[in-house]
Amino acid sequence: METIKAVFKNTSLMKKILFTLMVFLIYRFATYIHVPLINPAVITQVFEDRFGEAGFFGIMDAFTGSALSNYSIIALGIGPYITASIVINLLQMDIVPILKEWSQEGETGKQKINQVTRYLALGLAFIQSLGMTYGFALTGDSIFDIGVDANFLTYTYLALIMTAGTAFLLWLADQITLKGIGNGTSMIIVAGIIAGLPGMFTSLTQEYVIGSGTGAMDYTIFGVVVLMYILIIVGVTYMQSATRNIPVQYSNRPTSSKFKGKSGSNIPLKINSAGVIPVIFAVTILSLPQTILSFVPQIQQSTAGLWLNEMFNYQRPLGYVVYATLIVVFTFFYSFVQINPEKISDNLQKQNAFVPGVRPGIETENYVSKLLFKITVVGATYLLIVASIPIFVGAIFGLPPYIQIGGTSILIVVGVAIETTKQIKTDVQGKSYSGFIR
Repeated sequence: METIKAVFKNTSLMKKILFTLMVFLIYRFATYIHVPLINPAVITQVFEDRFGEAGFFGIMDAFTGSALSNYSIIALGIGPYITASIVINLLQMDIVPILKEWSQEGETGKQKINQVTRYLALGLAFIQSLGMTYGFALTGDSIFDIGVDANFLTYTYLALIMTAGTAFLLWLADQITLKGIGNGTSMIIVAGIIAGLPGMFTSLTQEYVIGSGTGAMDYTIFGVVVLMYILIIVGVTYMQSATRNIPVQYSNRPTSSKFKGKSGSNIPLKINSAGVIPVIFAVTILSLPQTILSFVPQIQQSTAGLWLNEMFNYQRPLGYVVYATLIVVFTFFYSFVQINPEKISDNLQKQNAFVPGVRPGIETENYVSKLLFKITVVGATYLLIVASIPIFVGAIFGLPPYIQIGGTSILIVVGVAIETTKQIKTDVQGKSYSGFIR
């Protein structure tokens, strides 16, 4: 409560918050600006008939605040930038030497990597928009306005417009980072997700509470859904903040009783150090084959199409096994990418620090690796449970696809909310300290 009061008293912080809200309004306005030459009503109908709320396009639509189903100029959102960032991070692992060199050059190298990431993101945005528009055109419905000649130049023109929309969102994200609150890229994604929540709960209320023919069972389902949503948010908030501390002592600091407690510190390792990336990877890999099949109904009805659907549909038994396996594998992989035990060991040696009871060097590296493996088991289990809740709850209660309980959306929103809250508290404390000094 004291923090909230301090926020309203902090003029600089209030300006940042208001600026962020203004950017959100611009973002929401852009979701309703349709791509030219396209009939948005046909696109929306094709989207609902063939893709619905599930699959790769369903996730993209949720992350963009329905910009994809509206086929607006920002239909791709900043998804290409996220993909490009992941690719560049992986290429820094001794795959592309120049990128690894840049990653070790401090702020200058960071700026170079960021520039390459943006160029790659725009290239991916152009390819995705070109393929997506052509794919929608293959569905058999005329997605273009009457009189439009759909040729290569037409598709190129539309791809350039949608790529420009992604570039505009990246610029908005930069403005939030510089002048607003939180990380701009994350805040844009959260804005899109939150924009869809009121519609989801409105539809849920209309179907299970005030709809015609509702009964005791419908009220029960509504109550269970709301209660589970609250419990999942609480659980995710706890797990996203949970850490395992590695105790560290410094050999060049005094250890007498006079300086008790000042000779050591901790290295915090997050229980879920991989974040939401493993779930996004798993869903993307499984959904891409289904998306391609949805564009070509002839293949979808064939034996191969039915087999592929059984294999890659995570709502089917075999598909779920593949889905769970991918989440666990990606969690371990990305955790060890984010946290390098060898680098931690080297940094401790350079600072004349050590883990009590563990020899410096290779033994410290092995100790950190074993500890990281143990907490990653917990993190992978946690991610798997959160990602599985929508599947099992939807199957048990027969919920419509627009009701998403758990999954990547809550992970992203809660994670960004925690980081943003920390930034706000830091700004408030900084203002308090400066006022005390004066």
